[in-house]
Amino acid sequence: MWIYEKKLQYPVRVSTCNPKLAKYLIEQYGGADGELAAALRYLNQRYTIPDKVVGLLTDIGTEEFAHLEMIATMVYKLTKDATPDQLKEAGLDTHYVNHDNALFYHNAGGVPFTAAYIQAKGDPIADLYEDIAAEEKARATYQWIINMSDDPDLNDGLRFLREREIIHAQRFREAVELLKEERDRKKVF
Repeated sequence: MWIYEKKLQYPVRVSTCNPKLAKYLIEQYGGADGELAAALRYLNQRYTIPDKVVGLLTDIGTEEFAHLEMIATMVYKLTKDATPDQLKEAGLDTHYVNHDNALFYHNAGGVPFTAAYIQAKGDPIADLYEDIAAEEKARATYQWIINMSDDPDLNDGLRFLREREIIHAQRFREAVELLKEERDRKKVF
């Protein structure tokens, strides 16, 4: 199904070691509105969605894994040279005690990822509205991380991710309209 290219979807650069920014970014790694939850949600929903929009969920779900890889790279680069004291100061001390510098799926508050984050109702229109909301929440979170960041190199990648969330929401809105049109079409038997 996939062909993996050994490069990121968009270049990831950081200006300096900054564990505090890494902590914020972990929200998009393992949080309820993060990239892992989105990828799993869309790839799961495609089994109960009409054929007209299956490809859209597959495409966006796959792209969310590319975004997850970008977030992991950002977190790694922001923490790879951090001392235990810097991690503690950034509020990552419990993460360090449990995982050293390894990435782990949890949100910025340290709450582990859970399958409860993945929504699937089985009603195509309801699921697509859930997907629109997920993309808008991710967009907002990226903006708030950008607002907290003083790293212009990191912000470049974050702006790319924020813009992709906007495009995904637009595509899901188009899919809703397509399915509504089909649902409302007069049926003659």
